[in-house]
Amino acid sequence: MLVDDQEMVRAGFRMLLDVEPDITIVAEAGDGAEAIRLVPAAKPDVILMDVQMPRMNGLEATKAILESDTDSGSGPKVVILTTFEEDEYIFEALQLGASGFLLKNAPAEDLVDAIRVVFAGDALLDPAVTRRVIGSFASGGAGLRRVADPPSQLGSLTDREHEVLMLLARGLTNGEIAAELILGEATIKTYVSNVLSKLQLRDRIQAVVFAYENNLVDR
Repeated sequence: MLVDDQEMVRAGFRMLLDVEPDITIVAEAGDGAEAIRLVPAAKPDVILMDVQMPRMNGLEATKAILESDTDSGSGPKVVILTTFEEDEYIFEALQLGASGFLLKNAPAEDLVDAIRVVFAGDALLDPAVTRRVIGSFASGGAGLRRVADPPSQLGSLTDREHEVLMLLARGLTNGEIAAELILGEATIKTYVSNVLSKLQLRDRIQAVVFAYENNLVDR
């Protein structure tokens, strides 16, 4: 589903995606309220969601769509379309459970890859945007809330898993973590899976949020 208040933007996305044999546009919406109304019938796997729209913005729509799917867990994945000027929206989108974010001026192939990545169940962590967000928060920027006492699940992590969590919080990919720890990428993938499972986190994005909210990474 394409959700953007600018018809020309949606038309551009449609031109890019219509040529992909494994991607079908099942619906389009001009604002968040329309998106919420269309989701039950259209049943999209992935939603490309703009942030600033009339009537209802993309964050409000994302919250409503993801909260309505709490029980089944089989609902759509949401990719937030953003710009570098909208850091505060990215913070909130991460906390709401969006599967990732993509710059509006990203290359066409990145848009296609983003859809496939989140459809496969992975989080979309654009390195440039992720590290900007992390850097802003680490230097005192607003957005993520801090909690006083880390949850008890942290005690279930091994030393290596804790180390992997810290590297995830810096926005590193599996390959970069493997290089940092001098381990195989498949091994790192297992560690990441263990971390997410033990901390009851959905994906890498939630791991980043978790680490900063729980004071595991210094400002």
